[in-house]
Amino acid sequence: MLYWAIGATVAFLAILIAFIQYRKQIKKNCRQLRVMQKHSSNQRLSSEVPYKEVNELVMRVNDICNRYQEEGIEMERNENNLKEAIANLSHDIRTPLTSLDGYVQLLVMSDSQEEKDHYMQIIQNRISSLKELLEELFTYTKMQDSHYELNCVPMDGGQCVCETVLSFYEDFETRGLEPEVSFSEEKLMIVGNEVALRRIVQNLVKNALEHGTKRLGLTLDKKGDNLHFVCFNDKKETEIIEVDKIFTRFYKGDKARTSTSTGLGLAIAQGLVERMHGEISAAVEGELFKIEFTIPLYKDRREKGKSES
Repeated sequence: MLYWAIGATVAFLAILIAFIQYRKQIKKNCRQLRVMQKHSSNQRLSSEVPYKEVNELVMRVNDICNRYQEEGIEMERNENNLKEAIANLSHDIRTPLTSLDGYVQLLVMSDSQEEKDHYMQIIQNRISSLKELLEELFTYTKMQDSHYELNCVPMDGGQCVCETVLSFYEDFETRGLEPEVSFSEEKLMIVGNEVALRRIVQNLVKNALEHGTKRLGLTLDKKGDNLHFVCFNDKKETEIIEVDKIFTRFYKGDKARTSTSTGLGLAIAQGLVERMHGEISAAVEGELFKIEFTIPLYKDRREKGKSES
């Protein structure tokens, strides 16, 4: 009977001590939570009891706090990026509009037909630039929709690339550039979207024309089971290119923002390449800046059957 009484007393004391420890721990964690809530503190809950359940609870609450803090930082970063994007976009739209306004006034004031024709040509060019800018923005917006898909069909990717590059003939002549071209004559069939593929090549060539000074090169060949296209240009001595940001929206290596580029071209190219199950990358090799992409070649059922046999 004595042993039973001693055992019951010990058990009661153990339960009482555990209860006191639990209560003390909860009070402490409540104080910590109040501080964290009031001051947006980086402080986290701590545990001083040897109980697995309490320690796991503290750990999970800390994990939730860490996640919310990371999400808050990401939201703030996105908000800052959005503000910067809006400022950049406003600048890009305002520039041609201001120019248009000035030339329209000159057109109205001029009495010379020759001058009027000259101003009208400039106005038309500015309108084209503005339309192109808005089209870039519209396309980029579509790229942000995860459900947006391209209508892809079997097509001659090599011919599409060649025709698109040839459309820049006058631009090369105007710039006094003789591009270093190496195109494979092999037929390169892909499952793709012709409009999208043209847009990709156009954006890469425009980027090279805008930033290159003396050298511009284009290669098209078969690499493994892929259509492989490379576009490179020499970079300006003062231009610092952050390769890891090349495909980021509104990124420009020219911090002075003297160009009329939106900074969306390469981001759009990346989105279109990826929607055709391809890959795109950029690199700086010495004095050259290079962008290349691959798109898987098309194989019909007969070809697949031959390869499998």
